[in-house]
Amino acid sequence: MRNLVNAGSRRHLAGIMQNIHFVSPDPTGWHGTTILCVRRDGHVAMAGDGQVSLGQTIIKGNARKVRRIGTGGAVLAGFAGATADAFTLLERLEAKLERFPGQLERACVELAKDWRTDRYLRRLEAMMAVADKDRSFTLTGTGDVLEPEDGVIGIGSGGNYALSAARALMAVDGLSAEEIARRAMQIAADICVYTNNNVILETL
Repeated sequence: MRNLVNAGSRRHLAGIMQNIHFVSPDPTGWHGTTILCVRRDGHVAMAGDGQVSLGQTIIKGNARKVRRIGTGGAVLAGFAGATADAFTLLERLEAKLERFPGQLERACVELAKDWRTDRYLRRLEAMMAVADKDRSFTLTGTGDVLEPEDGVIGIGSGGNYALSAARALMAVDGLSAEEIARRAMQIAADICVYTNNNVILETL
């Protein structure tokens, strides 16, 4: 009888712990960001919203998550995830670009290698979208360097909403990359609670 009671108690406790884990907010998840990169007719636009969230609390509304890096600001970079982690990766990418100037793909691959194999970098929780005048890439902590087929990248909590809207707008004639990015970001902000209307946009 004692064993049966103990076993039942353990199962009950395991169920409680499972429920606690399920409802616990994750402050370091992919919250508080939408980054969108659109490439069309030889032009590139990268946009990011300004909201930073900790769990369900808005901490800041005007963060700058899209930046120009590389020689002469020839590369656009946007980040999603933990802010400190993203800045660390951004600095690493800038160092790679200094080592391989004008070779964005090579710089991204080298960063992905470090990110995947370095014990410290493996702990960083962030994603990046980067683009120059010719290529666009998504970088992840699993070692992925992904180039989109249609020239559109969306990352972050509202990334899929912005990506879907941008792909639909790509079918509309006469819209520039910048116009598509702005309209798609507005749609994402209307849907995703972790995305606001304070959009920073850079173009090449």
